[in-house]
Amino acid sequence: MTIQLNKEAVKGGIKNTPCLWVSETRQSLSQELHNRPSVQIAICTTISHIAVRISPDQREKEFQQLCTLCARYNAPPPEPDACCYYQHFTGFQIRWERHLEFSSYTFIRSGISDTLFDSFAIEFVPQQWFDELAGELVSAVNVVLTAVSPSEELLCQAFENYQVLGSKVSNGRANVFTSFRIHSDGFSRLYIQSSALNAYQAGRLVQRLLEIETYQMMALLSLPIAKALSADVAKIEQRLVVISQSMALINDADDGKTLIALSHLASQTEQILADISYRFSATNAYYDLVCSRITQLKEQDISNKERLSEFVTRRLSPGVKTCQALTRRLDALTCRIERASGLLRTRVDLSIEQQNQKLLAAINQRGEVQLRLQQIVEGVSIVAIVYYSMSLLDYVLNALASVDLALDKTLVKGAAVPVLLVFTWLVMRFLLRVIKNQTN
Repeated sequence: MTIQLNKEAVKGGIKNTPCLWVSETRQSLSQELHNRPSVQIAICTTISHIAVRISPDQREKEFQQLCTLCARYNAPPPEPDACCYYQHFTGFQIRWERHLEFSSYTFIRSGISDTLFDSFAIEFVPQQWFDELAGELVSAVNVVLTAVSPSEELLCQAFENYQVLGSKVSNGRANVFTSFRIHSDGFSRLYIQSSALNAYQAGRLVQRLLEIETYQMMALLSLPIAKALSADVAKIEQRLVVISQSMALINDADDGKTLIALSHLASQTEQILADISYRFSATNAYYDLVCSRITQLKEQDISNKERLSEFVTRRLSPGVKTCQALTRRLDALTCRIERASGLLRTRVDLSIEQQNQKLLAAINQRGEVQLRLQQIVEGVSIVAIVYYSMSLLDYVLNALASVDLALDKTLVKGAAVPVLLVFTWLVMRFLLRVIKNQTN
């Protein structure tokens, strides 16, 4: 790594300060630490926040729509590769943040109308722009930040007679009220009352509450998938039970079909795991973020009100646990299928080994038979060779008789037979020994 002296620092009087060339990776990682800072929000402010789930194919359309909104208010557009954009428009502020799976838009307007949840910065944005907004709406929240302590009648009116949850947060310096319901305007609602928080603390509190609202909805995206897949997983489990019971019956003829059925179940299970692994892993990550943000609120009880943390954990945890339980069922199912396949393969291997032993025994028996036949053929061959040798000897004796060397043909032939038999046998043995040595 090359270290060069920072000449500008030397000119400024710092003579021993080395300067490392800043790599692109280091620069991007350092910038990531400073992305999405908390906005400073004054008391008596209304906020509208929406989160939309964006696919990679919709990112370009999202950017173009944001540029269109900036052009409408004569504001500079964001950079093409920006992951966040903060800007003051006429009458309100906008904060756009790009996340891995979703994007969020936050509209901030100072001042509160006499009727709570009646006027927000989102009203400055054309309805057509919202109608054409890319992505699927996940969360929409209206927030009121005020110093006025609400009465029960005011809370009942603001939250349209829904059950109101409430907590003291930030070590008792603020009160937060919500219902976690979608109201008649299509938005959830948050009422924050505080006169002790500064602008930075209020911004951090609003950010945490909005993240809780958004992340819990993102965490629950897996729940419909888990419910839909439960029946399919139950069918696979039942099919595996039937196959396991059939394996208990000793029937080698069905082993091939059983192994094919197990392979089919394994492929189905792996396909389901591949389809849900990312979504369910994201659910666990979002759930951890929700729990972390709730802890950061540092809640305290408000009389006659259920805490936000109690509601979220009581209502959100079962959905997340359902997804986690399905993942564990699939993992256990995969292990069971693997064990059943292993047992079946072992049984098939034993069956093949037994068949191989029978085949080797048959080959050995066939070899013995062939050896006996070979010995018989050798004996017949010796007799045939001796027979033809006797014919040749007959020609020799006839030739000798024609030159007056008369011999007793019968006596000579009789004496020659055992000699030829022994000689031919010895020659055959010698030739077989030579062939065997060459083969080895």
